[in-house]
Amino acid sequence: MKNFSGPLRRMLIYGFISYLGLVLINNSELNLPNMWLAYAPMFISIYILTQWLDRKFNDQSKLK
Repeated sequence: MKNFSGPLRRMLIYGFISYLGLVLINNSELNLPNMWLAYAPMFISIYILTQWLDRKFNDQSKLK
């Protein structure tokens, strides 16, 4: 199970934050000709945030 903890943790973080981002963008009443102008930067930012958070969680788990 230890082999799956890292990818599972990243998947949960990315899924949760992505869902919140989609809810925020879809409820913001943006009227863009192509919504990917809002989605692409959001998903890239969320990916970077996910990697950063995963490293923070991983560093804390090594301290225990």
